[in-house]
Amino acid sequence: MKAPGFWYAPPGLAAALLTPLACLYALGARRRQAKATPQDAGLPVICIGNLVAGGAGKTPLSQAVMRHLRARGVQAHYLSRGYGGRLTGPLRVDPARHGAADVGDEPLLLSRTAPAWIAADRLAGARAARDGGAQAVVMDDGFQNPALAKDLSLLVVDGGAGFGNGRVIPAGPLREALGDGLARADAVVIVGADRTGARASVAALAPALPILTARLVPDAAVAAGLAGRPVLAFAGIGRPGKFFDTCGELGLMVAEAVPFPDHHPYAEAEVTRLLERAAALGAVPLTTEKDWVRLPAAHQTAIKALPVVLAFDDPGALERVLGTVS
Repeated sequence: MKAPGFWYAPPGLAAALLTPLACLYALGARRRQAKATPQDAGLPVICIGNLVAGGAGKTPLSQAVMRHLRARGVQAHYLSRGYGGRLTGPLRVDPARHGAADVGDEPLLLSRTAPAWIAADRLAGARAARDGGAQAVVMDDGFQNPALAKDLSLLVVDGGAGFGNGRVIPAGPLREALGDGLARADAVVIVGADRTGARASVAALAPALPILTARLVPDAAVAAGLAGRPVLAFAGIGRPGKFFDTCGELGLMVAEAVPFPDHHPYAEAEVTRLLERAAALGAVPLTTEKDWVRLPAAHQTAIKALPVVLAFDDPGALERVLGTVS
């Protein structure tokens, strides 16, 4: 789904006309949380979520949390709904057997660094991970799902997009009222430069909530290998422009930038056209890791992925937040 442009513009006529529906949506989300009785899965659950529809940087934060837990000797596993995949689970992702069409792009990517599970039923998935040897679960998304009790919830905010126009779906991008979501969070992580006043919005509604800042750092070796070479950059993520901006910030010569919808399933013919266009431009086809795992296997060797890691401005910030989870 492509977010309507007015979601990320000052509130205007479209947002005003849709406000009654947004109020109903927000009320429904609030009631869902109030009526639920979250169930304990029998192990610590760390939820990485966001408050807007679309991407914000949850997967890189999930990976950063996993690295930290594993460095502490905690045998943590990932848990995801498996959005975009046909399987519902609970099942453990096997990269040698499953593709993005089976389990979704994010779980497939995450499974490269630690065991990853998918489950439409998050509670059942967490218990399956526990039975499979997990000592803790890092849940990529699911903040709005009230069925599973969470020990720690970290909200990710894209500094370049923030909370959009501040309205709830369909008048804006918020999945629930901003104050409601912040009240259930344990910390907020702003990824990238805060160009929208997200920090001020959080501080106004939840002044005691810790705010961490971080940035996405591309793999230096891959970036160096592309220096001086034109690239055809394409991405089907929540905000493709963020990837294109990263390419520019690295000094890469972006000959052409091609955006796709979030979680876009790439067809053979589509990728063939991208490769032909790159050849005509004399450019290297370049995409994100999340897009790369969705490419047809026959074309993956012809396309480069640009890996990124999340780097915190205060290196000890994440450790202090995770220290609250036993």
